[in-house]
Amino acid sequence: MTAGRVASPARAGARIVAVGLGASARGGHRILDGVSLSVEPGEVVAVIGASGAGKTTLLEVLAGVRRPVAGTVTHDGVPPTGAVGLVPQDDIIHRELPLERTLRYAARLRLPPGTGPAEVARRVGDVLGQLGLDGRAAVPVGRLSGGERKRASIAVELLTRPAVLFLDEPTSGLDPAVAVDLLRELRALADAGATVVLSTHQVTDVELCDRVVVLTRQGRLAFAGPPAAARDFFGVRSLAEVYLRLDEAEDPGDWPGRFAADQRPAPSPPSGHAGRDAAPPHGPGRLRQGLALGARNAEIVARNRLTLAILLGSPLLVLGMFALLFRPGAFDPAHPSPTVTVMILFWIAFGGFFFGLTYGLLQICTEVPILHRERLAGVRFGPYLLAKVAVLLPLLALVDLALLGVLRGTDRLPPLVGADFAALYATLLLSSAAALALGLLCSAAVSDAAQATLMLPMLCFPQVLFVGAILPVPAMPAGGRWLSYAMSNRWAFEGLGHTTGVERLWREGGSPLGPPLLATYGDTFARPVWVDWLILGGFTLLLLVAAWAVLLRKASRRGA
Repeated sequence: MTAGRVASPARAGARIVAVGLGASARGGHRILDGVSLSVEPGEVVAVIGASGAGKTTLLEVLAGVRRPVAGTVTHDGVPPTGAVGLVPQDDIIHRELPLERTLRYAARLRLPPGTGPAEVARRVGDVLGQLGLDGRAAVPVGRLSGGERKRASIAVELLTRPAVLFLDEPTSGLDPAVAVDLLRELRALADAGATVVLSTHQVTDVELCDRVVVLTRQGRLAFAGPPAAARDFFGVRSLAEVYLRLDEAEDPGDWPGRFAADQRPAPSPPSGHAGRDAAPPHGPGRLRQGLALGARNAEIVARNRLTLAILLGSPLLVLGMFALLFRPGAFDPAHPSPTVTVMILFWIAFGGFFFGLTYGLLQICTEVPILHRERLAGVRFGPYLLAKVAVLLPLLALVDLALLGVLRGTDRLPPLVGADFAALYATLLLSSAAALALGLLCSAAVSDAAQATLMLPMLCFPQVLFVGAILPVPAMPAGGRWLSYAMSNRWAFEGLGHTTGVERLWREGGSPLGPPLLATYGDTFARPVWVDWLILGGFTLLLLVAAWAVLLRKASRRGA
């Protein structure tokens, strides 16, 4: 790694001034309390403190991505404008893509409208060279070392040439030698003009910084100044002892008061700017974002062979189970099997639902850190969700067509052709689309993949019990009938039954079970299929809007 390769940024580093910052968690617990400090251009500043002292919160407030409940922050005398780099603890890049491809997509999502492919390629080449990663451009991110992945996350932020770079625990989990190398890179960025602020638990990180900011457990400022001065202030021989003092002290004593008494008053921001919200980054429009996100999603799916095998292989298992479970000829007009036709139609509908649900359920919760950072960079939730649908729905269309085609070819469906088969296919695809939207909504609502996995049976059981296949809807008590209206699978099941003509088959077929079974279902299959399509389309739209609203609400809670 060669620090000298870091080129000068397009804009000089900004002077950060914070006055009286206060921040609270949910429930009103105070995280930051009256923190005032300044950071000069070209400085590397470390923020340290015990766990829970508010280091991450301070970084987010200083970056302008979280609004304080008290106090003000300015960059060069004005509120933060969004032209900052923020590297959280979690990786903010997809592991499936090669590094160079990852940076290209990030550039397309962050650079201003009108930025051409040549400029994107130049920016990507510049940051790869600046951070000594040009030799790793073709390597998938997941195969990079821990230090290389940290530098890759920094590279994403440097694409827009920010005046200020904030990093949350950048050396966490790295070998000491790799951590020192990374700090030297940050030192080189600061020497080139950027302002760098990082949080850390590592003593060696602090020794390589210009200044250190010390927070108490109560979120108060205990010290801000050169590392050597910190040792004198706390009366210790090494910075490691400062960490011990902070970790052990439930009561900070007079540290904040003594430090405040020794300092000059922090400069106040210009009054004309106080309280003004940060302007959002001026990135590409919705259409360009949607195209870039869709292309990235498609490439991620294509490159992840395991995921692709599961997406396309699970329907083959379902088809195998269909072949073992149901005999051919259930829809034979001369010798129909009414109970078997009910089960075939139901499991077709449930198959489409299950495919859509599982395709969507892990899409958002597995990339929360990436989505949060891209949101701060200007990515909108609408294009993000539609890009997911645009990539996954064609896969579902292929799977649904294969399912119906194989069942028709093996005589487990009536001999439908032309418009009737197209209607059957449209019903199943709309069922999958509604389930995909439900999966995306649940994925947006949970915090991680484990929670999403636990939701799977809770989402599936009602779609089995209240659809009308096991027990006809007219035979359910009032509560069950009302609940069945909320089951998208019900409308797919009834639409499939209408298109395959089960009413006529049960009434006119030779099975004595037909008329009694038809009587229990009443007019379930009498509705025109286009009504079921409208209902399924409404489910899809409503669930996607709900997913968008959930993402927006979670972002507002985080101050994004």
